[in-house]
Amino acid sequence: MRRGDPDGAERTTLRELALLFLRLGTIAFGGPAAHIAMMEDEVVRRRKWLSEERFLDLLGATNLIPGPNSTEMAIHVGRERRGVPGLIVAGASFILPAMLMTGALGWVYLRFGSVPAAAWLLYGVKPVILAVVLQAIWNLVPRAARTTRLRVLAVLSLVVAALGVNELAVLFGAGAAAAIAARAGAKGGAQPLIALVPAIAGPAVASAVTLPRLFWVFLKTGSVLFGSGYVLLAFLRADLVERLGWLTEAQLIDAIAVGQVTPGPVFTTATFIGYVLAGPSGALVATAGIFLPAFVFVAVSGPLIPRLRASPLAGAFLDGLNVASLALMALVTFQLGRAALIDVPTVGLAVVAAILLVRFKVNATWLVLGGAGIGWAVQALGFAT
Repeated sequence: MRRGDPDGAERTTLRELALLFLRLGTIAFGGPAAHIAMMEDEVVRRRKWLSEERFLDLLGATNLIPGPNSTEMAIHVGRERRGVPGLIVAGASFILPAMLMTGALGWVYLRFGSVPAAAWLLYGVKPVILAVVLQAIWNLVPRAARTTRLRVLAVLSLVVAALGVNELAVLFGAGAAAAIAARAGAKGGAQPLIALVPAIAGPAVASAVTLPRLFWVFLKTGSVLFGSGYVLLAFLRADLVERLGWLTEAQLIDAIAVGQVTPGPVFTTATFIGYVLAGPSGALVATAGIFLPAFVFVAVSGPLIPRLRASPLAGAFLDGLNVASLALMALVTFQLGRAALIDVPTVGLAVVAAILLVRFKVNATWLVLGGAGIGWAVQALGFAT
């Protein structure tokens, strides 16, 4: 019998796992923190499948591997209860509702995205999305950049990313710099960053969309993405907008908006993008690419969780990754803001949304839906230009 598994794993069936995570995937609005809170209520308090201690062990482990944290928690729970079949069923069940919804919205977007009414719905949603990302940064900064060394590292990450350094080099360079500084006990621990991130991103080269290339783009992203799911913005912008020329800035922020108004993991933004670029096949390929690494990492890292959590070097590396992730989030928010804040009303909407999120803790889902309503009202009242 496992620690935190008082009733025995054999009493949890694959059907029970599927039903629970299908339901959570259908109603899980509010971002990863809200998703994980719902899982804790279900698997610790209600079903007693895991002890609080074990749940926290798994939660800590998700921060040491790339990928979407809430999806990885679902996969971890499935693995704890029914091994490899359980991790596949739980993870796929949590992803499926959002995948179907974002795929359907991809079809709607292709068919109606250029219609003025649909365009003005997005007019109201885009500024709210920027506010949601800013709120995520606001909440994460105190925990991530908690020392002078990490704050310096965050600033350096922002500077080199703005200069065009490859985002993967920024992330892993920052992680390595923090780990080296921790091991050496050096006071100026951020200095190694510059030497560790020499790779400069090349200019954009437009190319044809193919399913293998689409799969590779999202597989690569899912394999290296640490931090908040909103860091996805930085990776997708670098690959799909700048390097490959497959999407415009406006299309990317539309995709992120769709990921926000649907429940489940933000990573199902990949489903929407895949559909827009290559139809239903593209949606399936992109979804498989971005989520496949999470299943592999959980399967491999599960038995190693106690060692990972006890390692000072692993913790220092994660600290560096986290502050670099926040720097990328801040940079891409500024860049996408130019596509979303196009007049006084959109600026005002972004400011109001930010205040409601930070000061009054209003659920982001309601704000996104409210932004869509405002966009529709602007069009209906004839204010569209």
